[in-house]
Amino acid sequence: MPRLTLAVLLAIGLLAGCQKVEENVGACQRPPALRDDPIPKAPVAEYVQSWQPGYWDWQRDGYVWSEGRWVRQSGQSNQWMQGYWDRPTTPGPCVWVPAHWM
Repeated sequence: MPRLTLAVLLAIGLLAGCQKVEENVGACQRPPALRDDPIPKAPVAEYVQSWQPGYWDWQRDGYVWSEGRWVRQSGQSNQWMQGYWDRPTTPGPCVWVPAHWM
């Protein structure tokens, strides 16, 4: 019984400190090709805006398309990184890194 309790506590501790969104133990699933996402004219605003392109995001059961949009520029750089799968350790699970400003 103590071994089981220790294993459960260790697993909970590892999950609590983990920032992974989703894991996939097999081959990393590539996102579909990006959709054509024309940039519309920016809306009139009193603040600086950046175009955030559309992107595929992983949601438990598969990819979901998030439409591009104008966002208030607040501290982020002007570089946008699409979401991607990473495998920090080999062998090991794939880890989804969501799209984000760099």
